[in-house]
Amino acid sequence: MSTSIIIGGSNGLGRMIAQRHADRGDTVVVTSRDGTRAKDVAADIGGNTDGIAIDLASPETIAASLAGVAEVDHLVITATQQFPNSLQDFNVGHAIEAVTIKLVGYTEVVRVLRDRFTPKASVVLFGGLAKDRPYPGSTMVTAFNGGISTLVNTLAVEMAPHRVNAVHPGVVGDSPKWAAMADTHPHIPRTPIGRLVIMNEVADAVDFLLTNNAVNATNLIVDGGLTAN
Repeated sequence: MSTSIIIGGSNGLGRMIAQRHADRGDTVVVTSRDGTRAKDVAADIGGNTDGIAIDLASPETIAASLAGVAEVDHLVITATQQFPNSLQDFNVGHAIEAVTIKLVGYTEVVRVLRDRFTPKASVVLFGGLAKDRPYPGSTMVTAFNGGISTLVNTLAVEMAPHRVNAVHPGVVGDSPKWAAMADTHPHIPRTPIGRLVIMNEVADAVDFLLTNNAVNATNLIVDGGLTAN
């Protein structure tokens, strides 16, 4: 059995990934900014699952928040804050918080936990397709997801021999954010598979990145072929 840490595992894709790991017998830690919510989600997931509070927007607090984690086999970081932000109506406070979470917070989590990695431990960071396909209001989302795509390179070198990869989903049709547009989203006609990707498919991609020992410093796009069209 493995120990899996899912940062942002209290909702959406993070929660689904945490459930998968718990169902196969892993010791799982899920996190949320709200400690009560993290504990409640952990109880719902069941098995040997615990929940802790962690705030990636305050990276100086991350080490103390993760002090109780003894070892790590799999680290998945999904947490994000996607405030709409455009150049025309740029909100500096929202921009600083979003970038702090995705770039400073993600890096600090890896730094804090690296000494607790088991020999074959691996990391998956979540980015997104906005790095290549901006949309209205995605100014900072595009920027920080682009940052994730290059962050994996330096982390893979600095963390060697441990592996670090990133997954970049397109619009996920059955996710809480997009479920209402699962059959009507404008990406569908331009996607070669004829539909949006689903959460299970993104979770499958994460499993691949976590377990294939030859895959390192890789940015895996999961979009049904949208970027090819």
